[in-house]
Amino acid sequence: MLQKERPRAQKSRRWLAGLTLAGLLIVCAPPAPAFAQEPALIPDNIIFVTSTGYWEESGDPLNVLDPESGKTADKQPDATEVPVQRGYYKLIAVRQPEGNAHIFLQQIALDANGPKMISSAELDEFSAMKVYVTDIRPETSNGVVRQPGLFATVYLKTDPTATEPETWTVLIDDIGDIKVERETN
Repeated sequence: MLQKERPRAQKSRRWLAGLTLAGLLIVCAPPAPAFAQEPALIPDNIIFVTSTGYWEESGDPLNVLDPESGKTADKQPDATEVPVQRGYYKLIAVRQPEGNAHIFLQQIALDANGPKMISSAELDEFSAMKVYVTDIRPETSNGVVRQPGLFATVYLKTDPTATEPETWTVLIDDIGDIKVERETN
């Protein structure tokens, strides 16, 4: 009878040793990463973002007024000249708690360290109408714009139950003037 109990006791000791080893591994192991929600890359209330158009300006305000300045073949760029700053625009629709949206226009500079926001402004024309934005589209989707400025189309509803959206344009001309107007065909 002693013979039969011995294998059972050995099994119990092995099981207990395995359990102890597993316990040590759990205690000594590095903590498992928490599965807490990481912050979202883009906040949930951002419903549309469109990057489009481009802008360019030099540090010399007179150079902006005279497009031919500094472009003659005999004049070489001076080492003290401020480099030209370039970038693009972003239109962002942000959903409000009431369900309507506010639209922001951002000017983004292309910096050596990556994109850098230069300015951000709410387009009050849309906020005053309490719009429900259904889409924002750039002038072209191929990424190539030949002239400075921005042209984008905003599709919106002032009544959320309307079947068809209204079409509005956001236009920035080559000298930086901003126009927001209803599109007319």
